[in-house]
Amino acid sequence: MLLTLQTTHRPATDLGYLLHKHPGRFQSVDLSHGKAHIFYPEASESRCKVALLLEIDPIALVRNTRNQKAVNFSLGQYVNDRPYVASSFMSVALSKAFNTAMNAKCKDKPALVAQALPFEVELHSLPAPKGGEVLIRKLFEPLGYTVELERQPLDAQFETWGMSKYFRLVLRHTLPLHLLLTHLYVLIPVLDNDKHYYVSKDEIDKLIERGGTWLQEHPEREQITQRYLLHLKSLTRNAMDRMLEQEADAENDGPEEPEEMKARKVSLHQQRLKQAVKALKASGASRVLDLGCGEGKLLRLLLRERQFREICGMDASFKTLQNARKRLYMDEFSPRQNERLKLIHGALTYRDKRLEGYDAAAIIEVIEHLDENRLQAFSRVVFEFARPETVVLTTPNAEYNVRFETLPAGAFRHPDHRFEWTRQEFETWARAIGDKFGYRPEFSPVGEEDPEVGGPSQMAVFTRNDVLNQESEIDPDDN
Repeated sequence: MLLTLQTTHRPATDLGYLLHKHPGRFQSVDLSHGKAHIFYPEASESRCKVALLLEIDPIALVRNTRNQKAVNFSLGQYVNDRPYVASSFMSVALSKAFNTAMNAKCKDKPALVAQALPFEVELHSLPAPKGGEVLIRKLFEPLGYTVELERQPLDAQFETWGMSKYFRLVLRHTLPLHLLLTHLYVLIPVLDNDKHYYVSKDEIDKLIERGGTWLQEHPEREQITQRYLLHLKSLTRNAMDRMLEQEADAENDGPEEPEEMKARKVSLHQQRLKQAVKALKASGASRVLDLGCGEGKLLRLLLRERQFREICGMDASFKTLQNARKRLYMDEFSPRQNERLKLIHGALTYRDKRLEGYDAAAIIEVIEHLDENRLQAFSRVVFEFARPETVVLTTPNAEYNVRFETLPAGAFRHPDHRFEWTRQEFETWARAIGDKFGYRPEFSPVGEEDPEVGGPSQMAVFTRNDVLNQESEIDPDDN
């Protein structure tokens, strides 16, 4: 099983620095079923080629494999294509042999990491049992590769036997090395239906981590995910849901930010959710509402906290609630989990007795979607009738919009927003609500705070006055 990678970048021997493998040395890496050997057939200023040769032990493969499929003849476990074709073994070998390069690290020449270099990769035997040449091209060409394929005969001496399912593949592209390695790491197992490892939820994490942005944007993303996870429906659904969540987070975070800002930031929406959970936990609540729950991102975090014995999510869109049920895998809940979480269909501008009696409510990035003339009805529904002890509410900070370079002056972050408030406008509204319904709000920014315009989002935590009075009456000496 052989893979070669070469470059004509000058000096081409820089490839040795990027791979952390000296061109003058023969090196080996132990695998669970054999060894991977790394060596350089050619290393000059004008051209440098590295080879990764896998030596698979068929006996160890039978003894140690966790995913051995049934075979249709008696020696099938020992006589097979595993030692000779690029398969899941090659993906593991790439990770072990070139892990530092795949993680975009280079101690001696760090500037090379992000530099696009000309590469040519050759896989001497690649299986494609279904889809053949069309499938291979669909995987690599959208990523910008020039693809050269040669289908191999079953036996060159017996032409009447026809062609095999194996191809010689040559890929050419100019791109950073770490991207090339992650493409190979993910897409080689996609073409392998006989993976040597057990496919579990751990593989979802590897796929999403290594796939990154390029997988999100790939036109064959769903097929790649299905094949990588061996067409296991529950795992595929889980992986696709996580990718869709990442997309939604990017959309919810407003206009496109410069790449350097993205690299430094955790998703703003994730920061909102985590800050809301922290405030809910600090309130001591055990029965909580998520009003405008959407597809269940906050609900998922709340379910992880044992403090919350009863959780209720409400949304005005029935379809969104159906999506939340799917994304939370509620059909697979145990009876106890079903008792702990419920989803209800309803609007925040109409009194609803189902909302009464809860300790706390979270309303995350919801009010800006309401017409301002409906805010009075919303306020009564939440603060007068439902009347939880604590209300955690967030909304965008309009002052921060000037930091989004692609957002036109005076425009809202989202086309469905009816308004966006400055910090002063939000505080004025929140204090008026507190005075009217007996709550005291406390304010804090959400996200990285700008010294001039504040945080990208803003939060108010409303605490009911009678709860505050009870706390103030507690004698510290009684504790």
